[in-house]
Amino acid sequence: MKRATFAILAIAITCIDAFSISRPKVDFGKVAQASAAAIVMVTTIGVSSALAGDGIAGEQLFSANCAACHADGQNVIMPEKTLEKDALQKYLAGGRTETAIISQVTNGKNAMPAFGGRLSDNDIQNVATFVIKTSEEGWDYIE
Repeated sequence: MKRATFAILAIAITCIDAFSISRPKVDFGKVAQASAAAIVMVTTIGVSSALAGDGIAGEQLFSANCAACHADGQNVIMPEKTLEKDALQKYLAGGRTETAIISQVTNGKNAMPAFGGRLSDNDIQNVATFVIKTSEEGWDYIE
């Protein structure tokens, strides 16, 4: 991370130097902060995009593997622990994130079996993407 920050800082300084006729006073602290913020933003966006699975495939996998206990985002075993947005945030270890859902689906917990041996990592990612997307939009739109 430090190497990338310095690279962006060097680029910024080079740009300032190249386009400045009267070399303004540069606040390198602000340049470094802006560069670090840009790196964090790009890294976060890149990671989010890279982690996002295929929601359509996830819906098919969910229907085949999860809907028996979680039809319409509900939970037939523990009714308060639904797949609704607020319940995921409250009850899921790690909160309402794809990473937390991937962990739960892969490893199971309490009455929920582990799907790590049954579904591929890609399939589990797709289910997690579907659950996050649907919890945001609302489970009532699923037919």
